[in-house]
Amino acid sequence: MMRTRPLKVALLGCGVVGSEVARIMTTHADDLAARIGAPVELAGVAVRRAGKARAGIAPELITTDATALVKRGDIDVVVEVIGGIEPARGLITTAFEHGASVVSANKALLAQEGADLHAAAEQHGRDLYYEAAVAGAIPLIRPLRESLAGDKVNRVLGIVNGTTNFILDKMDSTGAGYQEALDEATALGYAEADPTADVEGFDAAAKAAILAGIAFHTRVRLDDVYREGMTEVTASDFASAREMGCTIKLLAICERAEDGGSVTARVHPAMIPLTHPLASVRGAYNAVFVESDAAGQLMFYGPGAGGSPTASAVLGDLVAVCRNRLNGATGPGESAYAALPVSSMGEVVTRYHISLDVADKPGVLAQVATVFAEHGVSIDTVRQQGKDGEASLVVVTHRASDASLTGTVEALRKLDTVRGVASIMRVEGE
Repeated sequence: MMRTRPLKVALLGCGVVGSEVARIMTTHADDLAARIGAPVELAGVAVRRAGKARAGIAPELITTDATALVKRGDIDVVVEVIGGIEPARGLITTAFEHGASVVSANKALLAQEGADLHAAAEQHGRDLYYEAAVAGAIPLIRPLRESLAGDKVNRVLGIVNGTTNFILDKMDSTGAGYQEALDEATALGYAEADPTADVEGFDAAAKAAILAGIAFHTRVRLDDVYREGMTEVTASDFASAREMGCTIKLLAICERAEDGGSVTARVHPAMIPLTHPLASVRGAYNAVFVESDAAGQLMFYGPGAGGSPTASAVLGDLVAVCRNRLNGATGPGESAYAALPVSSMGEVVTRYHISLDVADKPGVLAQVATVFAEHGVSIDTVRQQGKDGEASLVVVTHRASDASLTGTVEALRKLDTVRGVASIMRVEGE
């Protein structure tokens, strides 16, 4: 039997995502009530400026006093879609203190303060759900946290930022340069006026921290994630990738060490074989590839951003939290029992593609090969092209640690026959 008293929801933020959450709550009210077992009521909407008209939202619900809204005491669930660290952190903890559970889409906050927020939720016996914080509408957090809870996840490899994937896809498919592709992404609304968070990997790094923490039952903070942006990727890098049967993606990679004793989390551009499922992810779409002991290889694919996709994930969490509320229970909280150390990037082992500008004369290849051997880096293939006294040398290594590769490159720069290191890129996804 359906409960007649509604569950009250406070919405913090009414931008692209927040307004869509409010719209779906209104237009799908009957369906949501049937799925939850009680009606849900939008009890208040906190915004920065109250003067703007908001379609579908009664003016009396609008407030600029978010703190008063979450302190009301009759709020069952707070939906936080304002982003940033403060005031979001204070509002969420205040919500817990006043008896509300929380649904958040705030990846930056969860990556930095997730442990404290989970602790506050547990202290007050409330839920903290955040499916929308990673990969928009793609169900990813819940499968990792619940569906694979009985399995051992070894690797999470993904494209988790639609803006960067759109730019790199354009560079690959049309031969455009980075700036040209970025300009098109901006014109189409895929890139912000200031795209730094996307193209320098900050957005993807926050998502990697969240994914690694859940996948490996270990607290991983944003500061633990190695981050490298994609602004230096060139058309010539794509040409080199095509010669290897690869393309280039900005990847978030979370891995358990082979001995199981540590984990790593990193974000950087990488060449990936065209045969890998992630290579075919086009445009502004996201996809995450998960490898586990029992389930094997799984891939999650779909739109990773935008008002409607993100609101879909928020509403999914809202339904789950409301059901828990009706049953007097809470869902899964933080699982950090493994407490594995997070290794530095220097310990990461992968393949590398190195392009060198060298003098076109006898003995250069032998000199370069000697440097690689002295640093314990095994060479897989070498390609050399020369003309008019100058040459390019492309070396692809077998698997090597980042630290050993760094030492190799430093030594190469000291050779008189090496004019410069044109590019270094990791090769992933084999």
